[in-house]
Amino acid sequence: MTDRMADRPHLAVIGAGPAGLAATLAAAGRGVRVTLVDSAAEAGGQFYRQPATGLGARRPQALHHQWRTWERLRDGLAAHIAAGRVTHLTDHHVWSVERQSDTSGTTSGASDTTGVFAVHALLGPEQEESVAVRADAVLLATGGYEKVLPFPGWTLPGVLTAGGAQAMLKGGLVLPGRTAVVAGTGPLLMPVAVGLASAGAKVAALVESADPKAFARHARVLAAHPGKLAEGARYAAELARHWVRAHVRHTVVAAHGTGRLEAVTVAALDGAGRVRAGTERRIPCDTLAVGHGMLPHIDLAEALGCGLDGAGVAVDDEQRTDVPGVWAAGETTGIGGAVLSLAEGNIAGLSIAARLNSRTPDRSWYASAAKARAGLREFFAVVDSVYAPPAQWAEQVTDDTVVCRCEEVPAAAIREAVDELGAGDVRTVKLLTRAGMGWCQGRMCGPAVAGLAGCAATPSRRPFARPVPLGVLAREPGQIQ
Repeated sequence: MTDRMADRPHLAVIGAGPAGLAATLAAAGRGVRVTLVDSAAEAGGQFYRQPATGLGARRPQALHHQWRTWERLRDGLAAHIAAGRVTHLTDHHVWSVERQSDTSGTTSGASDTTGVFAVHALLGPEQEESVAVRADAVLLATGGYEKVLPFPGWTLPGVLTAGGAQAMLKGGLVLPGRTAVVAGTGPLLMPVAVGLASAGAKVAALVESADPKAFARHARVLAAHPGKLAEGARYAAELARHWVRAHVRHTVVAAHGTGRLEAVTVAALDGAGRVRAGTERRIPCDTLAVGHGMLPHIDLAEALGCGLDGAGVAVDDEQRTDVPGVWAAGETTGIGGAVLSLAEGNIAGLSIAARLNSRTPDRSWYASAAKARAGLREFFAVVDSVYAPPAQWAEQVTDDTVVCRCEEVPAAAIREAVDELGAGDVRTVKLLTRAGMGWCQGRMCGPAVAGLAGCAATPSRRPFARPVPLGVLAREPGQIQ
């Protein structure tokens, strides 16, 4: 890094998916020194996940759409790295962002922040060493994760998340099985089913609990996004070409197998979201890819004290949180897909570049991105309303179904905590049953525990975003300026 670059305001971007990459390019292009911190070995996030170089993939673009956008982001990042404007830290797993008082004197351009930040990250696959990145501002672009609701048999080998199946295809060029059922609800199911079928798996069924006819009530919003409609039509045509049968207003009742998955039972749903008796049918398969939507990653934002808007981080028109010096963009502010993430990341990067140099950003810089953001937020609000999980899903969860996999807590224990021990909130259920106390800290089972208990899913403000070895906490982290 040149001395000239070292004197410039410093931004730490956490997450190298679409939002993080867009923000990095926008900020670096306006003179900000950027450190891009990401847990993966390569940039791209889940959406642009690439196969490992050693696999020798000849046509990685076959598993992606918007490939040209990815090439633009990839090449732009490489150019900024070569010029010394961006440092890309791979295999860095951020566990905390610490807001520090500025006693050493930040760059003069950082006057719109109220201090500097230390981004703490564990290194590599062992995650036994930690480093800290000091920055004048932080962008949280930590993405989202899948919501999975339990059902009898969901812990069998062969049952995985829809996003997990997609990651195996994109990152490892691996089919999770030969005969698959894709089930749950949400727009992710169609591309996963198409990806599996195109890669050679037999997709025995696509089981969607929502009713696509519900979109008819939102014709005005949908008409404003012909590209999204065309994308859905292309996926539908691919499913038809591969002879994949879609079962709408259906759900998986149970997964069956001895030692591993052998079949699933699916059934139709009535208007109230309950299983219609007598509609059950058994489908042989060795893979079940299941998902019920996405949730934003907000651990770092919560630990910093950022306010929330629903399930995501609350931001203003510039993607600023209510914590000075902290911006957020992409799925962490609400689930909305790659295009929305790119728009939000671009706005955040331009805002940061201006604010770190004591200027108010000119809204004309990001007028088109702001227009796209408004339209896409409206579109995905409709998507969320249509693709809600079945209202009565908990009725199909038997008492012996494991809900918290880390602590092996069955549904019966959660129901007992509420019905007999008087638990009235998720935290009390957790204290009485240990549900959510395991390795994932409730990230996997949290929505299910709340649903079974009939409680609101309240945020859990944790000091650390991931498990941290005690040795790391006991010693001073290495510094990366």
